[in-house]
Amino acid sequence: MANANECFDDIWDALEDSPEEAVNMRLRSQLMRKLVERVRSWDLSQKEAAKRLGVTQPRLNNLLAGKVSAFSLDALVKLTASAHLVLKVEVFDEELEP
Repeated sequence: MANANECFDDIWDALEDSPEEAVNMRLRSQLMRKLVERVRSWDLSQKEAAKRLGVTQPRLNNLLAGKVSAFSLDALVKLTASAHLVLKVEVFDEELEP
């Protein structure tokens, strides 16, 4: 856990125990935000939206409530496909980034 006087670039860096866990949570939260935007854009009932995503209504409720801990990165990637979202992954060497 972070020291009270530390500054962080991202909330996940402050909350998670390791840089790897922070990256995982950052990616999960980004995917969740996009999925929630997509689901809300459908203007469907939760029952219909859940069916479109291939999940149960309680699972959709977890997504819409932003319960990031309820979803693995793998599960969210699969949901992006069901939501007809295109996922692009960019990997770079942090030592070469400005």
